[in-house]
Amino acid sequence: MNLARNLSSVKSFVRLSSKIAIEEMSREMNGSVVAPVAGTAIIKSSDNKAIRQAANLLESGKVIALPTDTVYGLACSANDPKAIQRLYAIKGREERKPVAICVAEFDDLRHWGQADHLPNELLEQLLPGPVTIVVRKSVHLDNPFLNPGVEKIGIRIPDFDFIRDVSRAFRYPVALTSANRSSEQSTLNVREFEKLWPMLGAVFDGGQLGLREEQRAASTVIDLSQVGQYKVIREGVAVEHTVRVVEQFGFKSVV
Repeated sequence: MNLARNLSSVKSFVRLSSKIAIEEMSREMNGSVVAPVAGTAIIKSSDNKAIRQAANLLESGKVIALPTDTVYGLACSANDPKAIQRLYAIKGREERKPVAICVAEFDDLRHWGQADHLPNELLEQLLPGPVTIVVRKSVHLDNPFLNPGVEKIGIRIPDFDFIRDVSRAFRYPVALTSANRSSEQSTLNVREFEKLWPMLGAVFDGGQLGLREEQRAASTVIDLSQVGQYKVIREGVAVEHTVRVVEQFGFKSVV
């Protein structure tokens, strides 16, 4: 009984601490989001040093912007409590709304998430690609500020060399959400989130990511945490292909 009460108290403290930190950061940053300030580094993702620069910034706890295979994203170290709080503050996002992580390889997905029930053959038909697979967190993903109170995690392996190379160089999971304020449309070029530049460690510019508005729908999010079952959380850009693949492997839809 005492253990249960203690665990409940810890969870309540984490939620309260995260909420207070995010509100404080949002107040501090409220006056600086109108226009970019001198000193925000805008770096071409094709630059020879860009991958190492991005990994270094993640290691130092910074939030960066970078291109993915769908839209531009905001990224930070998933296991850094302060970086996660800053990510939520920049996004203006409710801390109970989960963010996903990005990794480079299937082995990483299985290390940071519980995915032993997902065969490689299934994963190979979905990833790398514009799909976020939701599974239960593994014990290695232990940041209490990363989706507090939520036992699952969305994991992405984007079909985009730059972000995968950054993930390899960083060697740890990268928390990832779209590069826009919460409730605003996702972005396909860096100028579309220019007001966020002052709050970022750097912006890695991969050019225009697409011309079709449909691409702003971002990745398809599918919950595969239960053996043999799936639930589409967000349709995104690849829902038809994703559903077709998981059903070929015997997964059944649940409401």
